[in-house]
Amino acid sequence: MKTLLNLIWLILCGIWMAILYVLAGALLFITIIGIPFAIASWRIAGFALWPFGRTAVPRHDAGAPSCVGNVLWLILAGWWLAIGHLVTGVALCLTIIGIPLGLANFKLIPISLAPLGHEIVPTDQPFGRR
Repeated sequence: MKTLLNLIWLILCGIWMAILYVLAGALLFITIIGIPFAIASWRIAGFALWPFGRTAVPRHDAGAPSCVGNVLWLILAGWWLAIGHLVTGVALCLTIIGIPLGLANFKLIPISLAPLGHEIVPTDQPFGRR
């Protein structure tokens, strides 16, 4: 079931959201300071391509630098990407078949606002690597 949902997701909105994350990462990569943000953006781009069967969990070894980085990310790119997920999620929820896809878009909003200090893991491994 998750493969079918991922394929429908990819066609309807996954490719477009992943492109936005890749573009945001490329813009941030131009500056030397933005390289960690670009890596986080590209990690989320993969999650935005195939969200079903995976989830984001907080990393316990992330400290204060990731918190500061998340504030900078929110200002630089996070809120633009979150608005994209919100608009796409609402549009998908207007159709019956799009409701699970819209909910997946809403699931991506928190990670788009604060990507540092999280890792993407399969849903059968919800606690991450230890």
